[in-house]
Amino acid sequence: MLQEIRNKVTQYNVLEHRAKILIVDDQPLNFRVMQHVFENQNYELFVATSGKQALTFCQNSPPDLVLMDVVMPEINGLETCRRLKSDENTREIPVIFVTAHSTDDEENACWNAGGVDFVAKPVNGRTLLNRVRVHLTLKFQADLLRELAFLDGLTRVANRRLFDERLELEWRRNLRTKTPLSLVLLDIDHFKAYNDFYGHQQGDQCLQQIAAAMASVPQRAGDLVARYGGEEFVTILPDTNESGAVETAERIAQAIRALQIPHEKSQTDSIVTVSLGVATLIPTLDEPPEALIKRTDEHLYEAKAQGRNCIVSGLKSGAGL
Repeated sequence: MLQEIRNKVTQYNVLEHRAKILIVDDQPLNFRVMQHVFENQNYELFVATSGKQALTFCQNSPPDLVLMDVVMPEINGLETCRRLKSDENTREIPVIFVTAHSTDDEENACWNAGGVDFVAKPVNGRTLLNRVRVHLTLKFQADLLRELAFLDGLTRVANRRLFDERLELEWRRNLRTKTPLSLVLLDIDHFKAYNDFYGHQQGDQCLQQIAAAMASVPQRAGDLVARYGGEEFVTILPDTNESGAVETAERIAQAIRALQIPHEKSQTDSIVTVSLGVATLIPTLDEPPEALIKRTDEHLYEAKAQGRNCIVSGLKSGAGL
């Protein structure tokens, strides 16, 4: 696993990645200078003419790097950077200050605000290009390491740590938008008997196939498939009502049944089947995300109590699949 991470990080080439760079400057001439510097590079350039615009852009469409002017009206570059670094959704975005100020105190202010580097005005194009390339490479490598740290080593879907973090994030987001958040939790029926009969190596292959089948079900950008623990898997479905979540659960169950994995020791069927619990809540300040997990787990327990190989939700009792 460690060698795999090293190989991916070593092989990463920043020039092959179309990075998004946000230029924050209230002077149109400075933006045109930047455009000229980057005109032959494989970057997407965006511009914000104020700190407020920059904060909104970074929340809605996080760039890979920000080039930040220091002196701007209303919210200056230093304060804008501090706000980016104080928000968990934007704190990993590297900020390079582009400034005409060069005293020790002014440079220290850039470091203290959270900047990763600074470039003096008037800009030296080669210096700017090289520093941008270095910090993009560092960011992408850090992103890759972070991503790999959130993967389940066996099944290659998200692990429990990422599930917990994403659920917390989506709970807060759906709390703001007052939209439903759904979970689908599944358990492989009689998996201990499968392991005992076929062996743990075959059991690992079964888990990998189940994870791949779940991941193959069409997903939106915000959906997440994760290994919840042992033979349990979970899918987070933001902005999804309960009927939509049940439809997703049915597609997952069908994809797993289509694998036709033999299971001679199952008390439910001759192939591997799953039981699924589905629940939906519109987040409120009165309840934590664990309330949704608890309800989903209760529905999964009911599905297993009703004979397994079925889905239980607030809308659907344990009809067989």
